[in-house]
Parts: sequence; C-alpha cells; structure tokens
Amino acid sequence: MEVTEFSLSGLKLIKLKSIKDDRGFFCERYKTNAFEEIGLGPFIQDNFSRSSAQVARGLHYQWDKPQGKLITCLRGEVFDVAVDIRKNSPTYGQHVSVILRGDDPHWFWVPAGFAHGFCVLGNQEADLMYKVNNYWSGTGESGIIWNDPDLKISWPIENPLLSPKDAKLQSFKNYSLDPKFSI
Repeated sequence: MEVTEFSLSGLKLIKLKSIKDDRGFFCERYKTNAFEEIGLGPFIQDNFSRSSAQVARGLHYQWDKPQGKLITCLRGEVFDVAVDIRKNSPTYGQHVSVILRGDDPHWFWVPAGFAHGFCVLGNQEADLMYKVNNYWSGTGESGIIWNDPDLKISWPIENPLLSPKDAKLQSFKNYSLDPKFSI
C-alpha cells in the first residue's frame, strides 16, 4: 500500500498493490488492519453508486453528522474532487482532484469537512463504492454547485447530466455566508 498525502490536510490517495497478468488482476481491496494503520476507520456503512456517461454528482457534504468517505472506482473512470469547506482552514475553498479507474485499485480518502463530487469520464458507466464513517443525515445534507466559478475547478466535462437537486445547489459564496454550515 502506498499513501499519497496532499497539501489540503487530511486528504489521501491510497494505491493498493495488485498482481497482474494476461488474465487480469487481483488485489486485496480493503483490509481493516491495513487501513487502521494509516489512521482510517472504523467504517460503519458501504454505499454503491452507478452513474451513466456524462453524469456529474456533487459537490455534497453533511453539516449535521459530518461524514468522511473512502471512495474507490470499481468500473469505468471518474474525475473525483474534494473541496475544503472547513471555514477555519488555511486551505478553505481549495480543492484536490484525482482520477479513479476501475482497473486501478486506488482509494481516495475525503474526510469530514470537505465537499465531494465527481464526473464520469468516457462513454461508459462508472461504479463507485464508498465506505463512510458516519450515518447519512437527510436533514443535515447540503451541497455546493459543481461548477461554481469561485472554486476554479477545471472539470473535464462541459454540460453534464445533473440531478434536479444537484442543479439547484448553492454557490460557494452562499455557503460561506451561512453560519449553520460550520464544519
């Protein structure tokens, strides 16, 4: 296991070892003690999402019961983004992006205090698996519009398919002004 840390405190890219040959590959995708050794866990729930080509999701977060996410791509390819929304952080409003692929067994750790989103790359569906460390809170979830100009995210997609909910997410400026959102 190889761990890359970013300039935004808390984010990690975990590259797993895999055994490859002409038939494909094998890897231990998740092993509790290995992830605990790098400070991740315990996880209380696994989530699975499938997204069609040209879909973008996010940028989502929970302000009530903040939630960390350990994300991996099982099939397809995604451009995955984490935005620092911790109002007292020196990197507030900055982001990190990574490419996750089904044929590369990597995990992206997005701790509580970050908004998370992604878009599907290419012309096929993408399957993502999330391990989370807190339960979903329907009354405490919110988001920031995926293409907010203040965040300066260079998305590799122009007109993504969005859910009606994601199309109406608030601006980063509105998030910054609302005192209840203090992660």
